[in-house]
Amino acid sequence: MHDPRLLAKPPVCRLGCLVLVRNQRGDVLLVDPDYMDGMILPGGSAKPNEPPHLAAARHLHAETGLIARLTHVLAVDFAPADRHLERLTLVYDGGTVPDGTQVTVPARRQSGLLGARFVPARNLPDFMAPSQAARAAEALAGRSLPALLHGQRAT
Repeated sequence: MHDPRLLAKPPVCRLGCLVLVRNQRGDVLLVDPDYMDGMILPGGSAKPNEPPHLAAARHLHAETGLIARLTHVLAVDFAPADRHLERLTLVYDGGTVPDGTQVTVPARRQSGLLGARFVPARNLPDFMAPSQAARAAEALAGRSLPALLHGQRAT
């Protein structure tokens, strides 16, 4: 039975959708946003009702020019409200790109990015804020879950 009160005022869902991409040496792709200190995994927020794997793929392409089919989640991170609203962040497995793959970052005025680079996994804490580096380390731990959309594997 459909109850109209259920969606009368849906809760705000702040959902971060990031992608972990590695090169053949195992280095991790990071982007450098101009609005914060340190580098981060490529990605951003999902739009209302946007499937998170598609949001992650959209941001990855917009920020780096890379196209990836995202089917597995490597980490789920909940950040409680402090300076910002609470947020759930999903880190997707963007796979491994061949060495020499061209990463194309749009102009800063369009993207808010200063650049992008592959960083050795052991050096992530030198480039990222502690919480960002910890999230990336967990994503690198080798576990994954399938990304689902209404109970079916997302494609």
